[in-house]
Amino acid sequence: MKKVSLSGSLRGNVGKKDAKALRNQGLVPCVIYGGQDQVHFNLSDADFRTILFTPETFLIEITIDGKVFKTILKDVQYHPVGDQVLHADFYEITANKPVTVALPVKLTGTSPGVIQGGRLKLKIRKLKLKAMLEDMPEEVVVSIAKLKIGQSVKVKDIKLPKVTILDPAGSVVVDVKTARGLTAAELEEEEAAEGAEGAPAEGETKE
Repeated sequence: MKKVSLSGSLRGNVGKKDAKALRNQGLVPCVIYGGQDQVHFNLSDADFRTILFTPETFLIEITIDGKVFKTILKDVQYHPVGDQVLHADFYEITANKPVTVALPVKLTGTSPGVIQGGRLKLKIRKLKLKAMLEDMPEEVVVSIAKLKIGQSVKVKDIKLPKVTILDPAGSVVVDVKTARGLTAAELEEEEAAEGAEGAPAEGETKE
């Protein structure tokens, strides 16, 4: 997983009045849970631009009073009439314990179906994975190099070593649909015609 390092400060109080005062200073009240104890702290509002406005999923190392917490972002609360971050929850990753995260799907290759005029559609942009931190990839790479019109890649078709995909096995991740005005039957006829080009006519031989 990609890594981001942030620096936070412990909160002296955890009441609503204190939280409001922090927000007025451009700070965001946060909590780390999942470890031995919950840790209440705050981060700069600017820190969230790195981890929120991107499709990437990060391992976030937060340094608080000299101690480093390895975490992933679990939940964010926004202002109801804006994009201001009001509160954030981070989950602490502990040694020898698998972690569950949603990672982006990255498509590679060129689909033959698209070349024929089909429409490629990515239906699942992030897949939920479970693995040890050291085995977790940065993204889920899916090849579309063999996808013809009418074909798809499902969750069960994706193989990741030492990683369990938690999405339903039959879910379609990406597919190629028939383009408007061009039926599958017409495409088959077109392929057959192309295959016949250059073939010797009856009674002829190829030199």
